[in-house]
Amino acid sequence: MSLDVRFWGVRGSIACPGAHFARYGGNTSCVEVISGDTRLILDAGTGLRELGNERMARGQLDTTLLLSHTHWDHINGFPFFSPIYQEAASVRVLAGHVKLPGGVRSVFDRQLSAPVFPVPLAQLKAKVSFEDFSAGERFTLGNLDITTAPLNHPDDATAYRIASSTASICYVTDTEHTPGKPNETILGLIQDADLVIYDSTYTDEQFSKFVGWGHSTWQEAVRLCQAANVQRLAIFHHAPEHHDNDMDAIAQGASLLWPGHTTVAREGTLLSFP
Repeated sequence: MSLDVRFWGVRGSIACPGAHFARYGGNTSCVEVISGDTRLILDAGTGLRELGNERMARGQLDTTLLLSHTHWDHINGFPFFSPIYQEAASVRVLAGHVKLPGGVRSVFDRQLSAPVFPVPLAQLKAKVSFEDFSAGERFTLGNLDITTAPLNHPDDATAYRIASSTASICYVTDTEHTPGKPNETILGLIQDADLVIYDSTYTDEQFSKFVGWGHSTWQEAVRLCQAANVQRLAIFHHAPEHHDNDMDAIAQGASLLWPGHTTVAREGTLLSFP
């Protein structure tokens, strides 16, 4: 059974509208994974709004949402996700990083409350459920096996490996690496994966200015993927300072460093793995 991946939001930190972001996209993190009747969403950035509109048009109201973490750019599409306002819809939200009392539900309860949003969580018409797990756990969703791992990010974050009977993809954002010391947890998670979607906010040349911010580089992504025998890398979580021309340069550099194995994630791109 094929495993399809569609990018709805590829930007990091903040949504970036405008002509300088037209080719790669300005919406924040949101990726859809489809295998047969199983449909998962990775993160609820601003790309979730358009995905919700498409699901409404197709009558696909049931949603399972896996969160890497709950910083603004990864959840600020949730209040604009159309299915949460439909009585017939069911929305299941899972997270592996929240240590607060009340878990991930408490985060969304605060997000959807006055004075920052006019519709409280309790008034959503859909059946919305929240589930917490600990990063490192494994579980099954539909016909997909899910493996999780903790990431090095302020307030913590979770990486996912999603495997069908024939293919596997890994979602590894947001995370900071230590130069010269490959992350063994990430290497174990992504070993032999068909696709790795990796936090490539910076370049190696920029990285030293942002130590402690919780992000990585596209060159580190290549190094990790080569070491783990990954088939394909999707460069992801583009910095808001990186305009389309900057992304073109990154795409060219990556293709030279690892020919035939890299792609820069763009909104609307569909990748399929048999």
